[in-house]
Amino acid sequence: MVRANGAVSLRELARVVQTSEVTVRRDVRALEAEGLLDRRHGGAVLPGGFTRESGFPQKSHLATAEKTAIADLAAGFVEEGEAVVVGAGTTTQELARRLARIPGLTVVTNSLLVAQALAHANRVEVVMTGGTLRGSNYALVGSGAEQSLQGLRVSRAFLSGSGLTAERGLSTSNMLSASVDRALVQAAAEVVVLADHSKLGTDTMFQTVPTDVITRLVTDQPPPNDERAATELQALADQGVQIAVAGPDQSAGGDSGPPAPRRHPRHGGERRRTEDSVPLPGQRRTPQPAPTAMRPATPLPDQNRVADLAPRRR
Repeated sequence: MVRANGAVSLRELARVVQTSEVTVRRDVRALEAEGLLDRRHGGAVLPGGFTRESGFPQKSHLATAEKTAIADLAAGFVEEGEAVVVGAGTTTQELARRLARIPGLTVVTNSLLVAQALAHANRVEVVMTGGTLRGSNYALVGSGAEQSLQGLRVSRAFLSGSGLTAERGLSTSNMLSASVDRALVQAAAEVVVLADHSKLGTDTMFQTVPTDVITRLVTDQPPPNDERAATELQALADQGVQIAVAGPDQSAGGDSGPPAPRRHPRHGGERRRTEDSVPLPGQRRTPQPAPTAMRPATPLPDQNRVADLAPRRR
């Protein structure tokens, strides 16, 4: 209550302060959901460096053409009747939309977005982890998610993240997300990372997949002036990571994806032409010889813009 002399009662002042505090907290939560700031105990800070992570609304509008091309190419590595795990992310969501067309699949995921993309696929079985919902990326995280993956074994895992370097591998800026991704990796015989060129050379706070555990990277063609991405691709190839590059016209003519590559004997079929063996998660590859220049392998049929890149083997 404002008195005639302009003074404000303590009760009125307390009410104004309380209302302002509620408004500020609401606005901070909204900004955090958009990835524009990070909440901390007692306040908030601008995102940046190793802690930066955009929210889903912001990430869903970034590199959409590149994510579509990557998803088209990655879907070609999946065959009928397989069991795979698909992690959270906007790129993996695009992949899930294409997996809906492959009959007989079993897809294990901690992502509500991936599950939604597969919800109406009559011939695809979707298995969701337990856990606590993380609203910024619509993923289930925490001990419940990790425990539900114990004892699981699938042919391959498809994961995305916030950054990828040859030195540390795939990383993310959220501890809970990183922990669940590591559990997903432990369930798979092969690990396929989906990352557009903007994530190459970017290092974030929590490592999820070490470089020596990544079987294949599916990415897009970096711009000619992006030396950082090109250097990182070469370094990853030198460490034995198979690199599949989706060209700018990868998605033309629909989203069916390229023919699947030849399979390793462990899963049936012929040995892949670009590797001698695929390590299980946690197993290190045989040390590579001195780094050599990347060279494109023979293009997949009808996909002249797409090639696997790998170091020469002696």
